[in-house]
Amino acid sequence: MKILFTSSECVPFVKTGGLADVVGALGPVLAKMGHDVRVMVPMYTAIDSKWQQQMEFELNFDVQLGWRRQYCGINTLRKDGVTYYFLDNKYYFGRPYIYGLGGDEYERYGFFCRAALNALPLLDFQPDIIHAHDWQSGMIPALLKIQYAHLPFYSKMKSMFTIHNLQYQGIFGIKEVQDVLGLGDDLFTNDKLECFGCANFMKAGLVYADVITTVSPSYAEEITTAYYGERLDGLIRARHDSLYGVLNGIDVDEYNPETDPLIYHNYTKETIETKQKNKMALQKDLGLEVNPDIPLIAMVGRLSNQKGLDLVDCVLGDIMNENVQLAVLGMGEARYTNLFSWAEQQYRGKMAARFAMDHALAHRLYAGADFFLMPSLFEPCGLSQLISLRYGTIPIVRETGGLRDTVLSYNKYNQEGNGFTFLNYNAHDMLNVIRRALGYYRDQKDVIRTLQERGMSGDYSWGHSAQDYVKIYKKMMG
Repeated sequence: MKILFTSSECVPFVKTGGLADVVGALGPVLAKMGHDVRVMVPMYTAIDSKWQQQMEFELNFDVQLGWRRQYCGINTLRKDGVTYYFLDNKYYFGRPYIYGLGGDEYERYGFFCRAALNALPLLDFQPDIIHAHDWQSGMIPALLKIQYAHLPFYSKMKSMFTIHNLQYQGIFGIKEVQDVLGLGDDLFTNDKLECFGCANFMKAGLVYADVITTVSPSYAEEITTAYYGERLDGLIRARHDSLYGVLNGIDVDEYNPETDPLIYHNYTKETIETKQKNKMALQKDLGLEVNPDIPLIAMVGRLSNQKGLDLVDCVLGDIMNENVQLAVLGMGEARYTNLFSWAEQQYRGKMAARFAMDHALAHRLYAGADFFLMPSLFEPCGLSQLISLRYGTIPIVRETGGLRDTVLSYNKYNQEGNGFTFLNYNAHDMLNVIRRALGYYRDQKDVIRTLQERGMSGDYSWGHSAQDYVKIYKKMMG
């Protein structure tokens, strides 16, 4: 099959979150299975010069956006069997940021969606499936159906739209979006593109794509409810027959404790005691008390409400009163950077916080910590818990979305499970589960060892998920 991915980010070129990991990892796996996979992303200035030097200029053309005529250049790079197309326009993507604050995001990503479709005949690539990811690509399925499907070149193309996080929808003024994309008033009704008086790129993808997927089976169910549905639950329920939840994988070559060059000491399931050396080196680097017997809990990720940090805020004092260390890595809301900065001063030697996107330190935390805390309010899939399992770091999570699908609470009666979980979004429920985990660490080291080995034995590769996607693609093509 010929498959085109459209995405606003993709590893290893540009990344702000899990979307980039998914697009960057799934493409090469599908290519290995024999499919012709190509990926389109914006040509941001932020893309490292080492990649820019490997790109070849392919062609350029003008894109009509309402009354504007905008240049679009296409640079090509081949890697791991996948062709990557970088859509170049310095006005839109030559800025010092990936995502702005909404001033003209509708125009930037309206340009991206229009240019992606217009480029295909010029590149002589006629995909069977256009697989659009998240709101930045949401207008592609809509434009394809509304403005392109009558043209012979596009008439057989099918579109899939994947929701990575329903909270971010790309909501803008109707007049502004009409001005850029030339969409008539008749399309801005509540069964099409209009959403509570606004234009909504996410809704465009949900209404017009042939198939909708999201990144875990549980999240696919959750978003049909008002609690998780972000005001689009009615539409998602209406399209339930076209909705699939496919669990993400991780790049098991990059995240492999046996070969990972970023961690202090490599180890395997058989040599898991080496994990203690990683822990002691990490404790030293972070300014924590160097003691292999004190359990170390890590948190890595965006510092936001979504990640359940208000629960941590509520009982941080109780957690730190336990015989435990806490290490936090991430960037985000000021209230949480302030909280963890204060805690680092308050609990010297027990608490460490680093506010950065530090890839190497993230790997060392996964390898050096005993537990990984992820008490999310909602979690479409979550990759951190999969990475922590791979490194023998036991997850403590809330049962929601992809966390519910991947972490099973340890059951002392039948010894099943690979982590510790709680259900209600409640700080003291979380605290009780942390205490339960610490109790096993203190009194039943054999259980901890079993859970570590079980985590490291799991298959978190993209193999299963890629096969699931292929099945859906084939079904779409009839």
